[in-house]
Amino acid sequence: MDTNSFIFLAGILLLVSILASSFTVRVGLPLLLVFLGMGMLAGEEGIGRLDFDNPSLAFFVGNLALAVILLDGGMQTKTSTFRVALWPSLSLATLGVVFTTAAVGVFAAWLLDVKLIYGLLLGATVGSTDAAAVFSLLRNSGVKLNERVGGTLEIESGANDPMAILLVVMLTGLLQSSDHLSVWAFLGQMIQQFAVGGALGLIGGKLLLTVLRRVPLIEGLYALLIISFGLAVFSGANMIGGSGFLAVYLVGLTVGNGRIKQLDAISQVMDGLAWLAQAGMFLLLGLLVTPSSLLTHGWQAITIAAFLIFVARPLAVMACLLPFDFRWSERFYISWVGLRGAVPIVLALYPIIAGLSNSELLFEITFTVVLISLLLQGSTVPLVARWLKVVVPPAPAPTTRFSLIEDVDSHHSLELYEFLVQTEEVRIPASIVQNVPSVTVSTPQLVSLVRDQKPIVVNADTVLKLGDRIWMLLHPEDVNEVAQIFSQQASGSFLLQNFFGEFAIRADAPLIDLAKVYGVPLDGIDPEDTAAKLLQRQLGKHLVVGDRVRFGNIRLTIRQMDGNQIEIIGLKLQDK
Repeated sequence: MDTNSFIFLAGILLLVSILASSFTVRVGLPLLLVFLGMGMLAGEEGIGRLDFDNPSLAFFVGNLALAVILLDGGMQTKTSTFRVALWPSLSLATLGVVFTTAAVGVFAAWLLDVKLIYGLLLGATVGSTDAAAVFSLLRNSGVKLNERVGGTLEIESGANDPMAILLVVMLTGLLQSSDHLSVWAFLGQMIQQFAVGGALGLIGGKLLLTVLRRVPLIEGLYALLIISFGLAVFSGANMIGGSGFLAVYLVGLTVGNGRIKQLDAISQVMDGLAWLAQAGMFLLLGLLVTPSSLLTHGWQAITIAAFLIFVARPLAVMACLLPFDFRWSERFYISWVGLRGAVPIVLALYPIIAGLSNSELLFEITFTVVLISLLLQGSTVPLVARWLKVVVPPAPAPTTRFSLIEDVDSHHSLELYEFLVQTEEVRIPASIVQNVPSVTVSTPQLVSLVRDQKPIVVNADTVLKLGDRIWMLLHPEDVNEVAQIFSQQASGSFLLQNFFGEFAIRADAPLIDLAKVYGVPLDGIDPEDTAAKLLQRQLGKHLVVGDRVRFGNIRLTIRQMDGNQIEIIGLKLQDK
């Protein structure tokens, strides 16, 4: 195939896949499944008749794409979620992968009638959740998970690749050399992978953040700088015995949570590059597989997928999250969103490249498991989230942000925000109606009001209309409060009232006063007890927005938090 034909076919495949994505989103199918399916259709048994059989190239492209995806995923993950999700995520990313590998390995060895080590190799291949699939589906599912669940899933998917890769590499090496597995050697390798990758990622992230703040570049080059630096850290960590995947994820995490003026523009470019990486990787992996070969051991693959989804993953999640304050519905949801994607397929190329016997069998079963996971679990992510009640109404937020004055100390930052008015008949508070902002802004100040693509003159009597766009000059710490004014919460929407309750109370509201007002029996209530203390006593220390308890005939739901401190609680009357 000549160069022009190759570029033409690659462009057509990407174009059709992207256009088809709008249909899949409407019917609830994972977008990544489209790219995988398009690759299979273009392959040797599809309509494209492209004969692609180069595992080494697919492995190279897969690793490169995963590095870009993890870099972008790290930039999108907020360190505030570490408050409630770090240790549970690390437990799932290490012990959870080992438990899943062992369970699937024993079951697969029995079902396929192969040596236990081959079963364990298959278990390690499918043992980790896929960052690309998790990041994509959680952010495009149309639901907002509570911070404890969403943070755990994102951090786990970004951190569990090192353990899975370590297991696959070591088991592949054992099959090549016939040596015995040393537990101490495995633990040493694991510690080295995490320590070197973690240290290099954090140091590299800090260095990159310094460069972004101090080196002026053309705006379009900042994202390319981040990509090139991230890939250098990724390969550098791998070369010195660390985990490149962990390192590049931490680089993204450090940069994404750093205060830089260009972050919004960078994030948009990074999202596009991450999508291009995902599309290219899934298309190539789809081309690599021969669809008819998946039928050879089809029922065994389906059985292993069912065991993984309904037995191995849930048991591993329940065991790993047992020491932490998770509700049972949250544990079940985390076990359900154990999505498999490109990572298992890329890992399944290790045995093929190493020339192991049964490597084709392992690859075909892994591919089938990924297809079933994306179809079954991926298409039900929002449905199961609502059924298990792990969703919270999205917090009001600006649609656009531009940094004007940036300081490492956030108290000296000044930013321009755009808010979309989502409710009718709202007046702009008189304190922020200023036609000419002052040099030193101490209160939120209005810059412009745009209605039907035209600027509107604003005064204290101006009434906002649905769809208006407000541009305001704010300090970052004032954003949430101002966003409340223009959001649906201002009109007391049914969804918010049903979730949080009709009334909002302070966290330090005395329980005895609530009991007297709402007819709750006073027996056993400490006069010093507050609504916040009741929530902490019944639900544990690491609380998130959406956590709730019942107090007599009322329901108390956390509505707003500042770090670990509860600030506002929603109150809803319940039937006795």
